Amino acid sequence: MTQFLGTHIGKLDRKGRISVPAPFRAVLERSGAEELVLRPSHRAPCIEAWPIAAFEALASGLDRLDAFSDQADDLAAALFADAHATRADNEGRLVLPEALIAYAALTDAIACVGVGRIFQIWEPEAARRRTEEARLRARERGLTLPAAAGRAP
Repeated sequence: MTQFLGTHIGKLDRKGRISVPAPFRAVLERSGAEELVLRPSHRAPCIEAWPIAAFEALASGLDRLDAFSDQADDLAAALFADAHATRADNEGRLVLPEALIAYAALTDAIACVGVGRIFQIWEPEAARRRTEEARLRARERGLTLPAAAGRAP
């Protein structure tokens, strides 16, 4: 499986380090991802952790926009201006930049939340609320996923 799954509670130490949860490290190892891109989410008060290949695939969408358009400029700034490339150390720890720690309002506890191809780093109570709200909205709106091509739901 190459998806980040589950919510894992951890600690942020005084040096701004967190331990990547073991199941997330396993996903990174299986996919051969050594580098992550950390960036502030532009939709939620959390840090997004993108394996470099997934981030490059996302950013490639900019190539389809007029290079000198406001849309391209705004999206490039949103994607790259506050992004940080990083690697976990030998013990599976990441150093979070101070600006991202402040953006996500992190203190001593963190929640690493798997959301498929990436994971997010949240303040734990904010993560809990976000998950509950998302589940409620999905239920209220009757959201479902389209069936995979050639498969019955």
